[in-house]
Amino acid sequence: LLMRRSPVTCLRYGRPAAHKRLDSDDQPPAKSPRLSTEAGDTHSLIYGSSPTSPTTPIPRSPNPHQGPSRIGPFLLLPLSERESTHNAINTDTGEELLCKVYDMVMYQEKIRAYGILPAHRNVAGVRDIVLGERKAYVFLDRDFGDMHTLVKSCRRLDEDQACKLFQQVALAVAHCHQNGIVLGDLKLRKFVFADEKRTQVRLESLEDCRVLENPKNDSMSDTHGCPAYVSPEILSGSAPYSGKMADMWSLGVMLYTMLVGRYPFHDPDPATLFCKIRRGQCCVPEGLSPKAKCLLQSLLRREPSERLTATELLAHPWFHQPPSLQEVLPTEQEVMSAEQTVPTFNVERDEDLFC
Repeated sequence: LLMRRSPVTCLRYGRPAAHKRLDSDDQPPAKSPRLSTEAGDTHSLIYGSSPTSPTTPIPRSPNPHQGPSRIGPFLLLPLSERESTHNAINTDTGEELLCKVYDMVMYQEKIRAYGILPAHRNVAGVRDIVLGERKAYVFLDRDFGDMHTLVKSCRRLDEDQACKLFQQVALAVAHCHQNGIVLGDLKLRKFVFADEKRTQVRLESLEDCRVLENPKNDSMSDTHGCPAYVSPEILSGSAPYSGKMADMWSLGVMLYTMLVGRYPFHDPDPATLFCKIRRGQCCVPEGLSPKAKCLLQSLLRREPSERLTATELLAHPWFHQPPSLQEVLPTEQEVMSAEQTVPTFNVERDEDLFC
């Protein structure tokens, strides 16, 4: 029995994201050389908000890893570098979106934060949702690549470019923190470009965030995260830690990587890497401007209470004055350090040490 679902409460610039109920979406389709509606191989999908909306047949969704598939009006093209994520094209309008696929049992928790967080230009919003019996298809604004890929291709960013991009990252994080959301597992890959020129940045999604039951209490014990970005207090595991301050440490790692072209803490051996992070001592290259070095040192503090908050970060002078004209480029040895450079995708093995 198909039932109409009311729009979810999450908004994208005032536009509701509607649930659309889909019949069984996990049965394999008959093999076909092209996408088409085959006899006996259809779904029933209800569109619109009117009780008299027609039922439209659509082909079943094949395994998401076996090539293009169709869900409702959307053609899905799997992204090999992003698990359970697809490029999506609305064949009715031609609009391109991003689709994330979740198990039905967990999708509501995955999108919960969107119903709490007010719309913000630096945070992707839910555009549409299609529900199957076993899978939920959540559609978000498309992107033009992530910041990790940019830094990897450029080796490092000049301060002017890094400042403009990182300020948008900070705005997204501050907006989340102010509304009782801790992001967790922050890293360059989580921030994507909203335009082809790669000047506008936004948080790709809120799927890994934590919604605080009490906005004034951000104590956490979860140790999930990427080793290169994890904070010293998370590694200690001795007591609950401040989720917001752990986010600020990760922002420090992100900024360091953008400006220097390598992680502040890195070692091929995880145990050695974690020892370096626990000590909290990293070398800030002399080539950076005084304001940039000051900001890095204010974020990468071993003691969480000594780090800048997201609001304090946005008020830092580095964002409000042009970078020093005396900026000196890092030495060839600094930039080309094989152990420290941002890893390429094929280096990401050994249980995803880098992510």
